[in-house]
Amino acid sequence: MKIAFVGKGGSGKTTLSALFIRHLAASGRPVIAVDADINQHLGPALGLTDAQAAELPSLGAHLPDIKEYLRGSNPLIRSSEEMIKTTPPGRGSRLLRIVEENPVYAACARPIALDEGSVRLLATGAFTEEDLGVACYHSKVGAVELLLNHLVDGPDEYVVTDMTAGSDSFASGLFTRFDLTFLVAEPTRKGVSVYRQYRDYARDFGVRLRVVGNKVQGPEDLEFLRREVGDDLLTAFGQSDWVRRLEQGANPQLRALEPANRAVLDELRAEVDTTYGQRDARRYTEQAVLFHLRNAESWANAKVGIDLATQVDRSFVLGDRLAAADEPAAAGAPA
Repeated sequence: MKIAFVGKGGSGKTTLSALFIRHLAASGRPVIAVDADINQHLGPALGLTDAQAAELPSLGAHLPDIKEYLRGSNPLIRSSEEMIKTTPPGRGSRLLRIVEENPVYAACARPIALDEGSVRLLATGAFTEEDLGVACYHSKVGAVELLLNHLVDGPDEYVVTDMTAGSDSFASGLFTRFDLTFLVAEPTRKGVSVYRQYRDYARDFGVRLRVVGNKVQGPEDLEFLRREVGDDLLTAFGQSDWVRRLEQGANPQLRALEPANRAVLDELRAEVDTTYGQRDARRYTEQAVLFHLRNAESWANAKVGIDLATQVDRSFVLGDRLAAADEPAAAGAPA
C-alpha cells in the first residue's frame, strides 16, 4: 500500500506520518518511509539525531544510477539519459518490491531501529548551496515519483510518504502515486482551506482523500472540522503530551502514546487496509503514462532530444504480482 501524508505547513503532517510509520512497524509489517518534504524532518521524527538525519543519502544525488537500474532491458528506453522522473515501466524494466534487497535500497535506504520494530527510510535530500536560486525542488522529488512508478506492493506492505506542504505536490504527477492520501488539517480556516484546494485539484484523478484532524482540543474543534470537511473527515488526533516531548527532543516509546491517540492510528490503518481492495492497477498505470506524456510535450522532448512518447509500453500494466518480463536484480549497487 502506498500512503501519503499532506497538509498545510505546521499542521503536524510529519509528526502524524512518523507516528503511523511507528504504528505499522510495531505490528511487524514491512514499512518503507519516504521523506519527500522540502524540509527534511521525518528522520528526526523517527528518532534520528540531527547529525544522523544530515548523513542520510539523497535520492536526488543517486538519480542517474537509479534510472540505470530501473531501465533494465526495456527495449523502448535506449539509455538512462533518456529517462525522466515520469518514465513509466514496461516489459524488461526492473521493478522494486518492499521486501527485497536491491542496489537502490543498498545505496539510498537506511534502516532505522524503533522501540517497536524497524523501517527503511528514504530521503529526497535537502537543498544544498549549489541548488539555491538555480534548482527546482521537484528535480529532487522526481526520484520518488520514478520509484513509485516502478514499485510493486501487496497487502500488509506499506510505503508511507511525508509530502511537501500545501498544494505544491500538484506541480508533478506524484499526487496520483498513492492508494490513499491523508490530509492533516488543524481546526482553523487556513487548515481547511488547504483541504479544499487539494480536494478540488485531485477530484478529476480519482485520488482517495481522507482528512485527519490534528491539534483538536475539544468538541467545538471537532464540530468545526465536521462542518467544513464533511464525510471526508476520518478521525481526529487530540492534544498530546507525547508529541510535545518528541518535539522537545525526547524519544518516547510508542506504547506511552495516549490511548485515544493510539486509537486514531488504528483507524488510519483500518482505512488503509480497506482501500487495498479498491485499487485499480490499470488506472494507476494509465495515470503514470498521462503525466509522462504531459511532461514530454511540455519540456522533456526538447531537453532529451527525442519523442518520449515512444517509451510508453501500451501493453504493460503495473500490477501486484511479479511481471513475467521483469528481470531479476542485477549485481552491484548505484555508486
